[in-house]
Amino acid sequence: MLGLWDTETLQPGREHVTIAVSGARGGHTVDFRRLALEGMVLTGLTHAFDGHTVRFAQDLNDNLDRGDANYLAVLDAADAWIERNGIDLPLEPQARERVADAACITDPLHELDLAAAGVNAIIWATGYATDYSWLEVDTFKDNGKPQHQRGVGQEPGI
Repeated sequence: MLGLWDTETLQPGREHVTIAVSGARGGHTVDFRRLALEGMVLTGLTHAFDGHTVRFAQDLNDNLDRGDANYLAVLDAADAWIERNGIDLPLEPQARERVADAACITDPLHELDLAAAGVNAIIWATGYATDYSWLEVDTFKDNGKPQHQRGVGQEPGI
């Protein structure tokens, strides 16, 4: 309804920012800051691993802030659409509440000695990055991604 899937070009910095939602409890927004307050330890992107110690990039706060900004922008767009169309829906101020930052956010981990922390298994669930290096075409942007317009490339068949 907001037309976000129909945009011709992506806004810089919002190429791959998503809102974490689930169907739990009637459509519950997954709030990473709230999960941290409940005991989950959030970290930045895994930067290195030497077999004993994992090191984290210091990008946790930036990642959380970008996610929050994207989430609030979608809420703003939805509220504006509702108002433009005269839809009578109750306000949900709790959707915009931001809880206090947990210790793992204010003082993020730089590294973790897995043995000392009692970690004996790791489940990597971080997603995947795309790699188009196998394509032998001249249609890439500076960031290594194919140039396209709504999924249609500049070269035939791409």
